[in-house]
Amino acid sequence: MNVLWFLPTHGDGRYLGSTVGGRPVTYAYLKQVAQAVDQLGYYGALLPTGSNCEDSWITAASLISETERMKFLVAVRPGLMLPTVAARMAATLDRLSEGRLLVNVVTGGDPVELAGDGVHVNHAERYEITKEFLHVWRQLMDGRKVQFQGQHYDIKEGQLKFPPKQKPYPALYIGGSSEAAMEITAEHIDVFLTWGESQEQVAKKIAKVKEYAAATGRTVRFGIRLHVIVRETEEKAWEAAEELIQYIRDEDIEAAQKVFSRFDSVGQKRMSSLNKGSRESLEVSPNLWAGVGLVRGGAGTALVGSPEIVAARMKEYEQLGIETFILSGYPHLEEAYRFAELVFPLLEVSKKVGEDTQWLSPFGGIAAR
Repeated sequence: MNVLWFLPTHGDGRYLGSTVGGRPVTYAYLKQVAQAVDQLGYYGALLPTGSNCEDSWITAASLISETERMKFLVAVRPGLMLPTVAARMAATLDRLSEGRLLVNVVTGGDPVELAGDGVHVNHAERYEITKEFLHVWRQLMDGRKVQFQGQHYDIKEGQLKFPPKQKPYPALYIGGSSEAAMEITAEHIDVFLTWGESQEQVAKKIAKVKEYAAATGRTVRFGIRLHVIVRETEEKAWEAAEELIQYIRDEDIEAAQKVFSRFDSVGQKRMSSLNKGSRESLEVSPNLWAGVGLVRGGAGTALVGSPEIVAARMKEYEQLGIETFILSGYPHLEEAYRFAELVFPLLEVSKKVGEDTQWLSPFGGIAAR
C-alpha cells in the first residue's frame, strides 16, 4: 500500500469555508508539511494544480533539497503545456530529485478557468489533446526521436537531450470518471485514480477500466483520493467532522455548488451528487462522509472514524484493487502527524513513524545522560 499526503498550495486552515484558523500559503509552511511527509514515512505528496494554487512545478522543485525520500506527484496540463516542454520539465525535476517525480495528467474540468488560460475546447476535445500529448510525451521521455503530426500537435524531429532518472519515465497517474479518461488510461496511464466513492461504485469503475486496459494488452494500477478525519474514538472523529464545517453558511454552500454546476467534469458531477448541496445525510457509505464537497471542488469525501475503522475501510478498498491512497486533512501539518501516528501502525506500509528512533522518552523529549 502506497500512502501519499497533500501539499496545500492553495492555503490551509482548521475549518472549511472560513478564514477562522486560516493559514496563508508560505514557503515556510509548505516546507513544514513536506518535511513531515518525508520524515513520517509517506510515499509522497500530491501537489494540486489550477489558477487558485501556487505553481506545482516550482513548488516541488523548491522542496527537493528540503526533503530526502518523498515523491512529488506533479501535474502536466495538456492544452496548457506543450508535450516537448513538459517532457523537459519532467526529466529535469526527475533527475535533480534523484527519481522522486510522479506525473499527474490533468485535463481540467472548469470551462471558465480554462478560458482564463486561453483554452476554449470542450470535454471531448480536451481528451483528444491529452491523447496526442501523451503519445508524444511518452516517446520523448523514452529517448526516442519524435515525428508526429496530429490534429493538435505537429512535432518535427522532437528529442529530449537529457533523459529522466526513472526508466522509461516517471509513473503516469490520471484521475477521471468519464469514458474518455478510461480510454486514455488503457493506452497510456500507469495508475488510474478515483475520488472517494462507495466501495460498490469504486469496484464498478475498476472493472470498467480493466476492460479497457485488457483490450490494449496493458495492465493498470489503481488509487483513490480521499480526505481523512481520524481520532482516537469514532465519536470524536464524527465530532471533528462537524467542527470542520461549523462556519459554513447556507449561502456559502449555494455559491460553491453553483460554481461546481458549470464544470463539465464527470467526476465533479459525481462528487456533487453525493452531498446534493445539503448538510443532511452526508454519510454516503459506512464512514464515508461527503461534507468536504459542500464547498470544496474535486475530492469531496472523507473517511471518518477511529484508527481501527479507518484502517479497516482502507483495507476494504485495497481488496477491490486500490493500492495507492492519496490523503489529506485539515490542517494538513497536524493531520499528517495524526494519521501517521494513529493509522500507519495498522497498515502495511513501507515505513512507519518512529522506526528510525532507537529510544523515546515517556515524556516525548530527549532523556538526559
